[in-house]
Amino acid sequence: MFSPADRTAALQPTAVNSVLAEVRALLAEGRDVVSLMRGEPDLATPPHIVEAAVRSLQQGRTAYPDNRGEPRLREAVADKLERRNGVRYDPGSEILITDGATFGIYAALMTVVNPGDGVLLPDPVYDAYQSPIRLAGGVVQPVVCELRDGRFRLTVDALETACTGESRVLLINSPWNPTGTVLTREELSAVCEFAVRRNLTLISDEIYETITYGGRAHVSPASLAPEVRERTVTVNSLSKTYAMTGWRVGYCAAPASLIRTMFLVLQQSSRGPATFVQDAGTAALSGPQDCVAEMRETYTQRRQTVLDALIGLPGTRVLPPEGGFFAMLDVRATGMPSNELRRRLLREHGVVVLHGGAYGPAGEGTLRVSFATGGAVLDRGLERLRAGLSAR
Repeated sequence: MFSPADRTAALQPTAVNSVLAEVRALLAEGRDVVSLMRGEPDLATPPHIVEAAVRSLQQGRTAYPDNRGEPRLREAVADKLERRNGVRYDPGSEILITDGATFGIYAALMTVVNPGDGVLLPDPVYDAYQSPIRLAGGVVQPVVCELRDGRFRLTVDALETACTGESRVLLINSPWNPTGTVLTREELSAVCEFAVRRNLTLISDEIYETITYGGRAHVSPASLAPEVRERTVTVNSLSKTYAMTGWRVGYCAAPASLIRTMFLVLQQSSRGPATFVQDAGTAALSGPQDCVAEMRETYTQRRQTVLDALIGLPGTRVLPPEGGFFAMLDVRATGMPSNELRRRLLREHGVVVLHGGAYGPAGEGTLRVSFATGGAVLDRGLERLRAGLSAR
């Protein structure tokens, strides 16, 4: 009889995959469903990036890539980090190319977490962090974040409350999925000072860095001070910035000793993104960036569409996102558990959103609404969402 390894017992399906199973069941019944759930841009990958991949294929760039990442892409990543994020890394020893940010997070956790180590994780936060923490033998230590003045906040007081003698790692995400908060320079500096004082490794997921609103700007922790840089693993990908979700190309930047071990982890699991995909990634980072500004403007317009559509509904309050393409809807006044409300919206009104409780207890009483997809899909989804929330 097959018996799964003990280490897999703590693995859980992501919230998206769990809800997708419900959606597929309804679709199989012939139901009409509109999704405002996933964080996948419906925008096309910019033409110059696609053309770079085609050129690379035509030139026969289909052999194994450099397992650490093609040198030109690592150089492009280092240039980008210095130009946009204000921090310099050696492309030869401090950059690692990965199959998306998901693998970067996995490699970082497998490198820095020992069995029993505590990993401080904001609550609520992207739920897919928890299983790789447990797979690495770590213990998730939730940092309860307060919803105050229309935004979730990560404070040093909350970090101190959650921190124990076993805490070894702090994982943060700004812009912050699902909350939409972008940590200010002052907030981030306080968090980083805490990490230095507590001798924690900091893993910074920066995948939404270019998608910010209302004067908010992303700040990379590693840029704040040398003592922060030396303990930080920066994880990013091209998925959101360049609408390249299916290309599966990401990168990590960290001190050489960390990257050296992360590379050993990667070698056991992956050859890295295809060579022609890495050539496309080089074109994305090194080429014209007008497309990034255009995408951000599109998301800005969609964000306003969401805010306009959801304002004033009974028992609800929409939280204007500062970054990313998710809006949180505070539904605590309805008195209904967020998952129950999500199910009702799906089954009775044919609209898919995610319940905030999936991201941690502190997210309970909220719904996450995605505007990664726009146009008629967004309009129909918001119409159904309004109807469902008004019909209670």
